[in-house]
Amino acid sequence: MPEVYRWVGHTGEIELAIEADSEREVFADAVAALVDLLEIEGEATEARVVELTAPDRSALLAAWLEELVFLIETQGFEPVELGELELGADTVRAVVDGRPGEPPPLIKAVTYHRLAFEPSGSGYRATVVLDV
Repeated sequence: MPEVYRWVGHTGEIELAIEADSEREVFADAVAALVDLLEIEGEATEARVVELTAPDRSALLAAWLEELVFLIETQGFEPVELGELELGADTVRAVVDGRPGEPPPLIKAVTYHRLAFEPSGSGYRATVVLDV
């Protein structure tokens, strides 16, 4: 399935809306959307392991984006794509392929405002609002 995500602008915020066939694709599309938003280009030259725990899928998605933003801001790691992904009931363990770089400091925070991750038809729908 092609990537299906869209950004919805708000004053000081931007909303990421994802529709995907599987839970894994929601996490992959979140990486793709972040790469698109930050205009990251180039081939992956290194990989990072990301392991997170959260009480539910919505919080896990927010923690996922928070960790990617943390890697971008503190280590100059630009994610390029999702490699491996293992989802547990309240965990995610993933390998994110990326490269060193100097991404713009665009995202201030991942918020819980309008946060959602739910089944929708034969797939899933997720929403995350970022403070920019």
